Amino acid sequence: MNILVFALSLKRCNMSLLIKTIATYGLLLTINACKEAPAAESKASTPVASAPAASAEAAAPTPAAGAPLTIAYSDWPGFVAWEVAIKKGWFKEAGVNVEFHWFEYVPSMDAYNAGKVDAVGVTNGDQLVIASSGNKSQAIILTDYSDGNDMIVAKSGIKKLSDLKGKKIGVEVGFVDHLLLLYALKASNMAEKDVTLVNVPTDQTPQALKSGKVDAIGAWQPSSGTALREVAGSAPIFTSADVPGLIYDMIVVSPKSLAEHRADWLKVVGVWERVAKFVTDPANMDEAATIMSGRVGLTPDAYKPLMKGTHILTLAAAQKAFVKDAGLMSVFGSSKVADDFNVKNAVYKVSQDANLYLDPSLTTAAVK
Repeated sequence: MNILVFALSLKRCNMSLLIKTIATYGLLLTINACKEAPAAESKASTPVASAPAASAEAAAPTPAAGAPLTIAYSDWPGFVAWEVAIKKGWFKEAGVNVEFHWFEYVPSMDAYNAGKVDAVGVTNGDQLVIASSGNKSQAIILTDYSDGNDMIVAKSGIKKLSDLKGKKIGVEVGFVDHLLLLYALKASNMAEKDVTLVNVPTDQTPQALKSGKVDAIGAWQPSSGTALREVAGSAPIFTSADVPGLIYDMIVVSPKSLAEHRADWLKVVGVWERVAKFVTDPANMDEAATIMSGRVGLTPDAYKPLMKGTHILTLAAAQKAFVKDAGLMSVFGSSKVADDFNVKNAVYKVSQDANLYLDPSLTTAAVK
C-alpha cells in the first residue's frame, strides 16, 4: 500500500489535508554525506524514530557539491521498496545525492505542500488533491499499482458483497478505499444507497470491525491485514486485484526542482529501475522482504503478502501505463476516474486535468 483518493492534502489513495492525522514526522535517511542538487494507509503506519544516515559501500561517481534531492516516503510497499536502493548504496553509484524522509502518509503530503521536501510518494488521486490546493507537481515515476492490498474486509458470515445490503461499512469517506467500495458495489449490481457508510479513519478500521460497530471495512495495508489477523473469521470479499489500475502510486516532484535538476531526477528514475527489477525477481524475494520489512517493523514472512499485493512497475511497464487511454491500465484513465470521484464527493470543487501533472518523459528517456 496506499489513487490512495482523496481530501485536501491520500492511497495513498486520496487523502485530505483537512483530515486529522495522528502521525508525527519521523525518519531522515541521508543517502550521501556530500551534497548535490535540491530535490511514500496507505497509507498509514505507526510513527517511527529517526534512523542514522544510510551509507553506500560500492565505489561510485562523486556528485557535485550542493543540497541533496529530498523525497518523502511512507508505509506502502511501492514506497518502502526504495529501502533496497538506500541499503545497497545505489544512489551513490548513480552519482546522485538523495535524502529520504520517513513519514506517515498524510504528513508526507503535508511536508510536500509546505515545501519541506522536493518530492513525495502518493497515489494518482492524491496528486490531484495536492494540485487542487494550488500546489502543482509532476509524476515522474510510477512505482506500482495496488493489486490486492486495498480490500473490503467483512466479518464472519458475510461471504459476498450482496450480503452487505442494508449493513454498515466502515471506510474513510473520500479516500481511495471509498472509491474501491463503489467499484465493489457496482460489480454486485448495488449502489452506495444500498449500504450505510460509517466514516472511520483507515487506521481505526480494524478496531471498528472487531468491536462490531460495522459489518465490513474498506482499508489498505497494513490496516486491512491487521483486521484479517485480529477479527476471527473475517475475510476479504473484494480487493484492488479485482480492479487493477484503479490505484496507482507514484513519485511526484515539484516543478521547480524538476526544472532545476532534471538530470539528477533522471538518475533517480534509473535507480528505480534497479529497485523494480530487484524486488520483482523471485530469486531476490527473501532479501527484498528482509530489507523492506525491516523498515516497517514486520518479519520478512509477514511482509511478503504485502509485496504480493503490490504490482511493482518496471520502467517498461510504466511506459505502457503512461500511454493515454480511458481505461484503468492507463494512469491517465485512472486519474480521470479519481478526479470524477473527488469532485462528486466534494474532496475539491474544480476538476483537475491529469494531463498537466503526468510526465512520462523521464521514464521514456531512462528506457532508451
